[in-house]
Amino acid sequence: MAMNDLPLAALRGALHVLWAGTLVVPLIAVLREPSAGRWFGILGLLILAVAYVVALREARLWVLVAATLISIPLVAPFGPDELSTWAWIGGGAAGFAPLLLSGVWRWMAAIGAVVLAGLVAPFVGHYHTTYQMIAAAVGLTIIAMAGLPMWFAGLLAQARAGREARAELAVSEERLRFARDVHDLLGHRLTVIALKAELAGRLAESDPERSAAEAFEAQRLASSALEEVRDAVRGYRAVNLPEQLEAVRNVLREAGIRCTVTDVPVHGENATQLALALREACTNVLRHSHATWCMIDVAEEDGEVRMTVTNDGTDKPAAEGNGIRGMNERLAAVGGHVSVERSADVFTLQVVVPA
Repeated sequence: MAMNDLPLAALRGALHVLWAGTLVVPLIAVLREPSAGRWFGILGLLILAVAYVVALREARLWVLVAATLISIPLVAPFGPDELSTWAWIGGGAAGFAPLLLSGVWRWMAAIGAVVLAGLVAPFVGHYHTTYQMIAAAVGLTIIAMAGLPMWFAGLLAQARAGREARAELAVSEERLRFARDVHDLLGHRLTVIALKAELAGRLAESDPERSAAEAFEAQRLASSALEEVRDAVRGYRAVNLPEQLEAVRNVLREAGIRCTVTDVPVHGENATQLALALREACTNVLRHSHATWCMIDVAEEDGEVRMTVTNDGTDKPAAEGNGIRGMNERLAAVGGHVSVERSADVFTLQVVVPA
């Protein structure tokens, strides 16, 4: 589990509480034992507590299994009959087995723990049905209180991974498209330029006039290719703001984020800069938050156009990363700027450009 995520940290804390809860009744039973055997019971419970920590931190489940078996002779014989001392430990094993194991083994281990509780009962003078009922009840309670939250936490982790993968895929597709366009623009031209430069070199001594003509043609082709690349780059930079707003809204909605957009018409270079900033803001929402809603507002007032992007689900404090620094540098060229703010888990990015 990723413990930098608060819900998952709380879930692990709940698991600790549940495990400690299964040891409360056995501890009370052992402490009420009038004979010196209580110290064996305390030792068995201490071994169980340490084994649980080792099993959870280092994924050594065999340590917990061994400690559970060792606790039978150490804990089960002691305590008042009405408290059914070891049945609670068997119930804890039955409840935590499905949480710590996977596949069919989780349920086999849970059933095995309940059966084991029934086998222990006759050796300590109890009815096996009583031990099994207590173990089953405790196990089902643990599964209900921790199993479903763990399942939902797993779904949340998968959803966030899918959202990040979609963002990475969008970036990769854009890079591939740019690489493909550059190849289409330059591939043929550079091949021809290389051939003409080679031909000019071979003709330099035998036919200087034709060599000069081929060199001039190679220079003309290079200038033409350079102009085409510049046109292509200008085309990539000239992003349509209304189209970008609609694209961002669709991407966020596909990622399960409720998105609302309000905007005013913006044209020219400022619209392009707002669209580029919007791309970066959308990427940040997808990569660096687990947002459930996002609001995008583009408004004009006091001779300025303000684009405000607000979302919830922010884990990190408001800080100026590389994307925001790059955004600020681009906007400074047109007299604009960027500001960020965080309140609780709500993150707000505001981009301002002259109207």
